[in-house]
Amino acid sequence: MTTSISELIAEKIDAMPTSERKAAQTLIANYPLIGLRTVAEFSTQAGVSSPTILRFVSRLGFQSYPDFQGALQEELAAQVQSPWNRAAAIQPSKSGAAFPLMEAAIENIRETFQHLSAQQLDDVTDAISRNRARIYLLGGRFTDPIARYMAAHLKITRPGVTHLTGQESHWRDHLIDMGKKDVLVIFDIRRYQQSLIRFAEKAQARGVEIVLITDQWLSPIARFARHVIAGRTAVPSPWDSSATLFLVAETLIAEVTRKLEKTSATRIRDMEKLRDN
Repeated sequence: MTTSISELIAEKIDAMPTSERKAAQTLIANYPLIGLRTVAEFSTQAGVSSPTILRFVSRLGFQSYPDFQGALQEELAAQVQSPWNRAAAIQPSKSGAAFPLMEAAIENIRETFQHLSAQQLDDVTDAISRNRARIYLLGGRFTDPIARYMAAHLKITRPGVTHLTGQESHWRDHLIDMGKKDVLVIFDIRRYQQSLIRFAEKAQARGVEIVLITDQWLSPIARFARHVIAGRTAVPSPWDSSATLFLVAETLIAEVTRKLEKTSATRIRDMEKLRDN
């Protein structure tokens, strides 16, 4: 699988000058549609010059703006594929691997963590570790088990952790208590869930800091998110694999536990005492 444009941005953004970084942030926040517009429209929305957009595209490794747009169009087509479409497109493995899905999942993990910078990880875990912040977690039809898994661990290491369950109306009931000090962690992969997008928009309007964990094609929630971690999910199956997202969640859990080492150790010890009584 070729490297997605969102992965290229994550890999190169730290080396970009301010103007190109603005172009990158504008693209991520409006992914991929702003990149399918003209150079002039893209530059106007980003608040930079047209030559800056062309330099940004070149930095990502594209020979021309049409080449860049062609790659975005391919990603857009991949975003909307159903399991039926994917099943029809699966080709027999030429590698001779006994377990091609396993090999693909391992490669997904390797590529995801190659593009996940230490700064990204630090920023996200700082947010989740922040004192007095309330942490809310939520996922979609297939990703909510990851949100529940992550919440179960975080509840042991720190207070104020809530896994949002049930219907969309139930999630909205929590909005009254959510504000600028709080963090919402959302898992969303293709085909992106409209109820999650609506909820993220409402939470962001209340000043909630959103952490999006998504696939390489980027959920539309990216436009509301402060932090975006893109994990590869495509495997030779009609269904996307969540293996990478689980490992991302476990990495975040481990790092938050490390950052909260003193308080989490006391909390875990006290919790164990309560369980023994």
